[in-house]
Amino acid sequence: MRRGQILCPTDFSETASHALSYAVEMANLYQVGFRLLHVVEPPMGDESFQILAITPEELAQQMEEAAAEKMRSLLAKLDQKLPIETMIRRGDAASEILAEAEESGVGMIVIASHGRTGLSHFLHTNVAEVVANKAKCPVLVVK
Repeated sequence: MRRGQILCPTDFSETASHALSYAVEMANLYQVGFRLLHVVEPPMGDESFQILAITPEELAQQMEEAAAEKMRSLLAKLDQKLPIETMIRRGDAASEILAEAEESGVGMIVIASHGRTGLSHFLHTNVAEVVANKAKCPVLVVK
């Protein structure tokens, strides 16, 4: 862990912001940089319905541009002296987080959990749970 960067996925929620503060604190403690990742999930729907005035590709591009703007805003608020890399990937959140961790050889993942329970937990994929169970590096799940 002490040599690898920290990967901190974000969905720009309040819980993700809380996890980011842990990532910054740990990066400072271990004197390592960190990677801030946002995953844009593909728009749902079928192109043949032609309901949208834009294509799914254009919608995904707009989602990426909005995420990039949120990333810039988030970085402006951080008091971090160590290197920060930002990236935006497309696809399934858990799969992309795991792929990024594997490809970049991070030392730890710091990820937020939204703490869903009951029916909500059953109906929504728990990205933090999937990442914690499948990652090859340590994972800190922040509530």
